[in-house]
Amino acid sequence: MVQAKKIALYLIVVFVLYTIITSPERAADLVQVGFEGISSAAQGVGDFMSELVK
Repeated sequence: MVQAKKIALYLIVVFVLYTIITSPERAADLVQVGFEGISSAAQGVGDFMSELVK
């Protein structure tokens, strides 16, 4: 089982590196979308907590 996890992790790393090398613009767009999603989720949690305090 541990061997399978190592192989899966290795494949994911290789895929990410391949994506970055072959199309850096697309990789940057995907990272930006991810950070925007995290930012909006944090904003939503902040709004929720603010409303709870009121």
